[in-house]
Amino acid sequence: MDVKRFAVTLCALCTLIACSDNAETISSLSTDPITIKPTAEPVNAMTTPMARPTVSPVEPEIVQSQMAIMSILGTRPHDETAFTQGLEFYGERLFESRGLRGSSGLTEINALDGEVLRDISLTPEFFGEGITIVGDTIIQLTWTSGKAFVYDIQTLSLINVFKYDGEGWGLCFDGTSLYMSDGSDLLTLRDPETFAITGSIKVTSDLISVDQLNELECVDKHVYANMWQTDTIIAIDTSSGHVDTIIDASVLQTYEGVSDADVLNGIAYNKASDSFLLTGKLWPLMFEVIFE
Repeated sequence: MDVKRFAVTLCALCTLIACSDNAETISSLSTDPITIKPTAEPVNAMTTPMARPTVSPVEPEIVQSQMAIMSILGTRPHDETAFTQGLEFYGERLFESRGLRGSSGLTEINALDGEVLRDISLTPEFFGEGITIVGDTIIQLTWTSGKAFVYDIQTLSLINVFKYDGEGWGLCFDGTSLYMSDGSDLLTLRDPETFAITGSIKVTSDLISVDQLNELECVDKHVYANMWQTDTIIAIDTSSGHVDTIIDASVLQTYEGVSDADVLNGIAYNKASDSFLLTGKLWPLMFEVIFE
């Protein structure tokens, strides 16, 4: 054996002897597998969000316009030369405003047979329009002259004149305010003593298009209005401007002489009978009706 190989063998032998002398300090090696548990990562606690209560939005109540049935209780004669612009009861007495330049005026007529009892004429420059009664006076509008004439109801003498801007069409009084139409979808509120504007109402409906409001009649927190050139009458809630009731009056056109005349334009409420009297421009008849 050469010297190099002998040296290597001698070195290995010495190492083995050293390890034997310190055997008690070395733990026996286990052949069991070692399970290494990974170091747990810190857990970030997430707060569970609280569910927000679901609140249903509160929608305003939509009042639907209702169609009403018109029942005809009877007919009465009417002066077919009267271009009716307004019709109004004062107790059992009936007053009518007439239009057309040169033919305009104010009349008291017999509600039963249409006979003219009293009348006054307007000068040809004025085109008479709607009327209403306030206390013991009658207020009559004019179409484009910007003047409203005030008459004593007993004598029909002129006692005052109001001035206003724009056109005058229909007029009614609810005991507190005057309601005035001008051919649009607006009603203007006015002071009955001064005729000053105190407010306005835009009239709306979910069923029909509202426009050309004309003859008016105030009854129990509603304004009944005829829409010009139609056979439609609407009942307007004065607190909202919404149309509560729609009345189709086209059946009146089936009566002799009416279809050949002009349009519907006269609404008068008779409190004593809780009925309405309807007529039109140049109509030969008046109709007592109820709305149901």
